[in-house]
Amino acid sequence: MELDKILSIAKKPGLYKLIAQSRGGFIAESLLDQKRISVSITSNVSLLSEIAIYTLAEELPLKEVFLKVFEKENGGQASTSPKASKDDLEAYFFSVLPDYDEDRVYPSDIKKIISWYNLLHQHKLLDFKTEASSTEEEE
Repeated sequence: MELDKILSIAKKPGLYKLIAQSRGGFIAESLLDQKRISVSITSNVSLLSEIAIYTLAEELPLKEVFLKVFEKENGGQASTSPKASKDDLEAYFFSVLPDYDEDRVYPSDIKKIISWYNLLHQHKLLDFKTEASSTEEEE
C-alpha cells in the first residue's frame, strides 16, 4: 500500500491520488468520482504517509492504524459507520487501538480514519498481504 501517493486536501471531501506535478502545484484524481483537479501549491495538503495518530506511548503511523482496522475486520470494510454517534466511534476505535490518546484524538479524527479506510478498501488500495510476504522475504 502506497500512502505516499494518497492525499487529503483541506476543504475537499474524500481522498486524492497524486497524478503529476505542475508548475504551480500538482494534478490529483479524486478517489470518490475519478475527476482530476489542479491543486495549488498554497493549498493545505497532507500525505497519508505523513499522518500519525497519538497513543499514550508514541505516535502511530496511519498505515499501522489501517492495518489494525484491517485485522479487526478480517480484511473487510469497517463495521462502524463514520456517521455513527460519538460514543460508538470512540468504542470502535478503542477496540482497534486500545491505547490511543483520547484527549488528542477527536471523534472527527476517528470519522476521517474510518471513512478513509473504507474508501481505500473500496478501491483495493489496502494490500497488507503483499507487504507482509515481501517483509518475510527480506528477513
